[in-house]
Amino acid sequence: QVQVVESGGGLVQAGGSLRLSCTASGMTSDNYVMGWFRQAPGTEREMVSCITWTDGRTVYTDYADSVKGRFTVSRDNAKRMVELQMNSLKPEDTAKYYCATSYGVCSASPRNYRYWGQGTQVTVSS
Repeated sequence: QVQVVESGGGLVQAGGSLRLSCTASGMTSDNYVMGWFRQAPGTEREMVSCITWTDGRTVYTDYADSVKGRFTVSRDNAKRMVELQMNSLKPEDTAKYYCATSYGVCSASPRNYRYWGQGTQVTVSS
């Protein structure tokens, strides 16, 4: 059974930073994709970033235009954890952030991710 767990959300002032972490246990292969999505009230869930790797090496990352240059996704092989470093946060980044995973490639569509975490709230005050 695959379990996805996010951590690291919180309240921060505009211009500040937060780091989100995500682990996925129960995957039967070490080659899979992990995506970060966010959803604010009344909006659709949107991809923030995704990362894929093969044999422990990151082979591809992607970002939404709204976060390029501010957010960085990476994988800690030793901890089998994916992190999303969020810098220069803006009030419009306020949302619930979800980590999702699947056996596949980066995709902006939530439908292409099979396993989801419960989400962690990020609130950026102005």
